[in-house]
Amino acid sequence: MHRHFILFKPYGYLSQFIYELKRKKKLLGELHNFPEGTMAIGRLDEDSEGLLLLTTDGNMSELVRSKKVDKEYYVQVDGLITPEAIEQLQNGVEIGLDGGKYKTKRCKAFIVTEIPDFGVRAKKIRDERHGPTSWASITVREGKFRQVRKMTAAVGFPTLRLVRVRIGNVYLQNLKAGEVLEVSDFQLDN
Repeated sequence: MHRHFILFKPYGYLSQFIYELKRKKKLLGELHNFPEGTMAIGRLDEDSEGLLLLTTDGNMSELVRSKKVDKEYYVQVDGLITPEAIEQLQNGVEIGLDGGKYKTKRCKAFIVTEIPDFGVRAKKIRDERHGPTSWASITVREGKFRQVRKMTAAVGFPTLRLVRVRIGNVYLQNLKAGEVLEVSDFQLDN
């Protein structure tokens, strides 16, 4: 019987259970007593937070990665993001990828007017004295390396904080950083 988990990955953790290199890194196994054979489906960068799906079922992992599933991120950016920048994001922007250029596919994006309550991040974002920040929602189906961060930078609003809030129909819900919820399965259909 396979087991499935929803995790709010905190800032500063790798999306993996084993890290072979020298430096000491925070790993997912430190957050919960997961059963043997648990794997993360997809990944979030060490400095990104939010929804991460974990499973003991390798087939489920393949299914999620092969299917073009919406992934929604809330991003806190440097400055007050403009409707023009949002429109650019929606239409696709050129980002650097593997030493070349890549134009992102069209996506959903909008300004988030109500500041989400994700709690305080482990590492302070930066002081308000450095100017205002704002939040936007960006939903993509592709998942290129550090894509969302590169996208906001491309339109002039560097990402300060990135939190994944949804994968398909699976939402972060009211989980707090580091919390784990065991579920019977993932309802991923968009």
